[in-house]
Amino acid sequence: MHTPIKIIECPRDAMQGWPTIISTDRKIDYINQLLTVGFDTIDVGSFVSPKAIPQMADTTEVLRRINWQASSSSLLTIVANVRGAEEASAFEQVQYLGYPFSVSETFQQRNTNAGIEDSFERLRTIHAISESANKTMVVYLSMGFGNPYGDPYDESVVLTWADRIASLGIQIISIADTVGLATASQVGRVTNHLIKSLPGIEIGVHLHSAPANRTEKINAALDAGCKRFDGAIRGIGGCPMAGDALVGNMDTGWMVQAFQQKGIDVALNLEKLNEAEQLAASVFSDLS
Repeated sequence: MHTPIKIIECPRDAMQGWPTIISTDRKIDYINQLLTVGFDTIDVGSFVSPKAIPQMADTTEVLRRINWQASSSSLLTIVANVRGAEEASAFEQVQYLGYPFSVSETFQQRNTNAGIEDSFERLRTIHAISESANKTMVVYLSMGFGNPYGDPYDESVVLTWADRIASLGIQIISIADTVGLATASQVGRVTNHLIKSLPGIEIGVHLHSAPANRTEKINAALDAGCKRFDGAIRGIGGCPMAGDALVGNMDTGWMVQAFQQKGIDVALNLEKLNEAEQLAASVFSDLS
């Protein structure tokens, strides 16, 4: 029996902070391989300033050249402002627009050059753009489990902003452990509360973690009823705007094994996943 677990693969998150520029051809080859695995969604790029994120400057070309038509996977791109949303919405192959909304004022300014309240109004406009283009918004609650900047944080802040975001008509919210600060108990409490208090909203987790406590975090999210999980092959990546606090993503291959050990059928082509893992070793060849 298939359990409705969604795995969102995030090569964009893996690539965006990589210290050397990955060529467009290599990105395309890698994403084409990922498109054969059967992921629910693939986060393929971002429409943001190339000065801020040089690695993503070729997102338009990547989208035009990948073999998306033959894949069952949906495509997601990150947008940070109205212009980016308009550009992303012009692509038929893009189904989801992802918007990073931080509950940390410092990180929101770093990531989108706007404060939290201004970003909420920006989100309102972007959501309208997405609806007119028949796209679906995914809002990432960045720094959803704390922040390294000393900005005020408690779990009620996350819950309040999730409520406000849902009130705009947004249907997917993913709680992001942007710098790997979350404890398993936090993951469980926040995820459980949002799933119960927002029954019409799809709640996901985008967890960054060192290996030491990743099992506990994943189990806590599963126990809370979460069915949407972001990851990146080999655990590479994270937001470069977080600076020295950068922590890698959940390793997709490890996460798949963790689900399987619990009897969860991930409905992926594991042979193609293995091939993608081998290709990742070449794409990210200077991994120390």
